[in-house]
Amino acid sequence: MAAFSAWCARSWWPAWIPTALLLVGALGAAWLATRLAIEVTPRQLLVGRRAIDWTSIRRVDQTNWISPLVVDLTLVEGRPLRILFPGHAEDCRLLLRLIQQRCTRSLINGVPHSRIFGEASSPRPGKTAPPPRIMSDEDAAEVERMFQILRSAGRLGNDDK
Repeated sequence: MAAFSAWCARSWWPAWIPTALLLVGALGAAWLATRLAIEVTPRQLLVGRRAIDWTSIRRVDQTNWISPLVVDLTLVEGRPLRILFPGHAEDCRLLLRLIQQRCTRSLINGVPHSRIFGEASSPRPGKTAPPPRIMSDEDAAEVERMFQILRSAGRLGNDDK
């Protein structure tokens, strides 16, 4: 399209405007396509060939952009790292969620990880919660009465066959 627009611009000068816009858009798309691959593993975040341990990330700051995703990470050394992921909005949200969940020792947009995702609570030994009540006492009595009627009619509990 840019080439056609440039061909038209030879005879009509206002066609240089769409030519420039199309060239800028094509260069921007090519630049986004050559960005480093981002991979999330249980132990680390891989950005290109660089491996970043989850414990070395101190802060995860999200910009207002969802697609392409732009996330600013602050590492232990205080160095900032900007991640740019040009993908669909759904993939960008998934990547952002994975990064936020795995950075357990970091601030997420200024809020501690434990306040957002909670701490994994260990159950107390010896104390178990009572089972949840599914039906009222009256309903339980009605079910028991119907069970007894079916048993006495011989339609339930005959496993002798």
